[in-house]
Amino acid sequence: MTTASGSREVAAPRGRVWRALAVLEPYCAVCDVSYVVDGAAAGPGTRFVCVPGRLGEDEEPRAGAPRGEIVEWEPERVVATRLQLTPETWTTRIELADGAAGGTLVTVTLTHEPRRVRLADRLSRTSMQRVVQRTVDGELDKLPAHVEQVAAD
Repeated sequence: MTTASGSREVAAPRGRVWRALAVLEPYCAVCDVSYVVDGAAAGPGTRFVCVPGRLGEDEEPRAGAPRGEIVEWEPERVVATRLQLTPETWTTRIELADGAAGGTLVTVTLTHEPRRVRLADRLSRTSMQRVVQRTVDGELDKLPAHVEQVAAD
């Protein structure tokens, strides 16, 4: 298992940051990803499929698209999702805390876990650590764009 974490402060209130990061909209223009959510409620156990690009109105996700689940949900505090891919599982945990001057401190923790540990996985642990940390850093860099997509409180 490989884990990386990072934090950034966003100059927006916690409620707005929560809506930007935790609420799965049908399409995220920042990430260019469509989400198909099973049911209308959000919270632990909510399942979703994520697909690169924008899905058409009546278009269904292709077979084999990554499937995810919300595994932790404390409104305006913590959301964690687990994304299942064929050879691996990715868990993302986002924590929100009050920041300076009415802003929000966002901490992202990403965990990569191969479903089957092989010798090659052990040999590439350093490489995977770099990939996971770069992914966290990239997600933190996108925070302002995500928040800009959400109307102000």
